[in-house]
Amino acid sequence: MATTARLKFTGITKTFPGVKALTDVSFDVLPGEIHALLGENGAGKSTLLKILSGVQRATSGEFYVDGIVTQFRRPEDARAAGIAMIHQELQQVPNLTVAQNMFLGHPLKRVGGLLVDRREQERRAAEALAMIDPSIDPARPIHELKVAQRQIVEIARALLDNSKIIAMDEPTSSLTPSEFESLAVIVEKLAASGVSIIYVSHKMDEVFRICHRGTVMRDGQVVGVADLRTARQEDVIAMMVGRELMHEEHHSHAKDEVRLEIRDLCAARTHVRDVSFDVRRGEVLGIAGLVGSGRTELLRLLAGVDPIAKGSVKFDGKVLDLANPRAAIAAGIGLLPEERKREGIIPIRPVSTNMALPSLGKFSTGGIVRHSGIRKRAEELLKRVNLRPFQIDRPIKLFSGGNQQKAIIARWLAAGSQVLLFDEPTRGIDVGAKSEIYHLIEELAAEGRTVIVVSSELPEVMRVSDRVLVMRNGRIAATLARAALSEQAIVMHAVGETGGNTETKQEHRHV
Repeated sequence: MATTARLKFTGITKTFPGVKALTDVSFDVLPGEIHALLGENGAGKSTLLKILSGVQRATSGEFYVDGIVTQFRRPEDARAAGIAMIHQELQQVPNLTVAQNMFLGHPLKRVGGLLVDRREQERRAAEALAMIDPSIDPARPIHELKVAQRQIVEIARALLDNSKIIAMDEPTSSLTPSEFESLAVIVEKLAASGVSIIYVSHKMDEVFRICHRGTVMRDGQVVGVADLRTARQEDVIAMMVGRELMHEEHHSHAKDEVRLEIRDLCAARTHVRDVSFDVRRGEVLGIAGLVGSGRTELLRLLAGVDPIAKGSVKFDGKVLDLANPRAAIAAGIGLLPEERKREGIIPIRPVSTNMALPSLGKFSTGGIVRHSGIRKRAEELLKRVNLRPFQIDRPIKLFSGGNQQKAIIARWLAAGSQVLLFDEPTRGIDVGAKSEIYHLIEELAAEGRTVIVVSSELPEVMRVSDRVLVMRNGRIAATLARAALSEQAIVMHAVGETGGNTETKQEHRHV
């Protein structure tokens, strides 16, 4: 690895009205280095990357690319200088094809620049996609892809321009461990060819798996640079959060009383088939499996979002008619959806209003909403979930992902929900907020609520669950008791490599 900096930040400061987002940020990235940018939400990482990619300009300070002082006025300037940015929020137009999205803003032209060369765009897009996931058709409309596939398209888009610096902001937030391994191979190949990678992720196992060094930020400042090949993970996390996170053992609060009974459940529009299981009061049930295995689709059935073709769902012995989300909410079932920003919140509305959405009837008299009642309940519940900053009239879009999730959890507390369905509850959330979410899940179970958690992070699903169902091809492939949990066991059942007829039968009793 070369020792002359490919990228060097010197004294970068960024001030917005009333707040200083960055203060005197200085560090460098070497050619061929995979350099992690670490810190909790609000540490300043995304602001720094926006300056690098030409989306924003620094208030003061400079940065150098290959020793040349640089100042970008717009994203096109950064791309022309060989800098590619993979944003945490997908930058895509739903009705365009995969290839059209990959060439968005700089389409390939033919006939003297008069027409877009769609055939060549699809050919080059296929070449880039083949490096990560060749199953994605570049001619397919991008809205037909799953979230993980759309994120892979963003990564492939950055490979088109032969960039010398690629900044990745949470590139694996929607990827499975096997998909991350494919990405890791690509990132390591790019680094070996001399490309510098700036890697932002809250998944510390990923960071320590592929990154060489890491710059740690807190409150808009650099607090240290660590050699990730020799540093201890707990020491780096302590630098990030300013304190040492306590390691908490799992405590089961499951009772003997069955809360949910699902029998022979089949979806009308998805491939979920013949799913049967029970969940007890106070139990945290994990659901694992590959993307496309039916995990999210199962939760959507239980939340009344997607129609049920056949089968039954009993709640405390009573058969439910889950015809729509309103029916599920009335029955006491609440969903924290996978795509939080698209399906879970109204971005421009206050966090208090977002919290009250499914239970407005409780705060209404004669059809008129009592906002004083909403405020009083919001102050109580949002304090309980430790909303930060505690500004209940602030638009929810201005909060970090972790605090948005806390607000959605408070929503179901306000609604009195007894069954909570958490789909990827810590996606894109920093390590400190993750610890808080885990603690909230255990609190909910201790109160007698039933929690079902879908997660692509195997350490997470193992950390929070009393049992884990493993799904494959829309069915339950295995039911694993906590004593039998291991990443190897989950993966083997998820991919079907159990050898012979070792697939666990679906259980009508508890493991």
